[in-house]
Amino acid sequence: MSILGIHHITAMSGDPQCNVDFYAGLLGLRLVKVTVNQDDPGTYHLYYGDGAGTPGSILTFFPWPQAFHGRNGIFAVGAMAFTVRPGSLAYWEERLIKAEVPTMRSVRFGESVLHLTDPDGLNIELIESAPDPRFVPHVSDVPAEYALLGFHSATEWLKNLPQPEAFLTERWGCRRVGEEDGRVRLAVQEGRPHQLIDLTTPNLEATKTGPGAVHHIAFRVADAEQELLARNEALAFGLQPTEPIDRFYFKSVYFRSPGSVLYEIATDGPGWTVDEAPDALAHKLVLPPWLEERRPQIELRLPKIRTPHGVTLP
Repeated sequence: MSILGIHHITAMSGDPQCNVDFYAGLLGLRLVKVTVNQDDPGTYHLYYGDGAGTPGSILTFFPWPQAFHGRNGIFAVGAMAFTVRPGSLAYWEERLIKAEVPTMRSVRFGESVLHLTDPDGLNIELIESAPDPRFVPHVSDVPAEYALLGFHSATEWLKNLPQPEAFLTERWGCRRVGEEDGRVRLAVQEGRPHQLIDLTTPNLEATKTGPGAVHHIAFRVADAEQELLARNEALAFGLQPTEPIDRFYFKSVYFRSPGSVLYEIATDGPGWTVDEAPDALAHKLVLPPWLEERRPQIELRLPKIRTPHGVTLP
């Protein structure tokens, strides 16, 4: 069984246009897929990533413009960090200040961190670190040398550490590589960016579902065979994973971790190009085949958004 790192993180947002403008506009990520929440097809599912939509760079959102605001708290991913090249934070501070986005600096495990929140209050971090060569810059008004290059790490906010850490180390091959200020860092594989998980126990209430909160974190596996092996390890630890679910772009298994964080195991393939050409990703609203016959009704329920390509959807 081989967990390869973070596959994607899914969060909830409010207004979808505001979300597109912030992540594809201000942060310069590539909008790689505009589809719908397969469990709630009246809701968009927006995917962002690096220039190629590489697994390990993907941040996705369910926009709920009419929902009550969520709350960051324990039993969830409380912050997600993107990798930027060393020397990039001054550029990002200036860019974010011009956009009236407050920032704060810190140092964590010897690396410089820039903290910010998105328009819905989601905690985002930019960490200066040598990037994983798998990730490629997206061509935008952010210069390539300052581009966000995949996830660096994710921070789980938990009530207790022992059982969540035991599952990740004993069953999924993670190892403890650092401890600092009450934060435990785990690494899988080579411990490169997107292969790091931090565990903390802040004195907070439980997370509340809604815009500004993380829905789940997905971990990468190469294929369906590795996914079943990872699922079996969860079963052996006494957890309750679902059967594999076909999400069209990847296969998924879901379960609550020992820390009550919603985990997903996601395969690297088949990928985003099963229904769009690599140079035309997110140029239209795409639906999985089993929802295509409902397209007219689905499109009536979706608010209009304008993509970075100048296309108005749906």
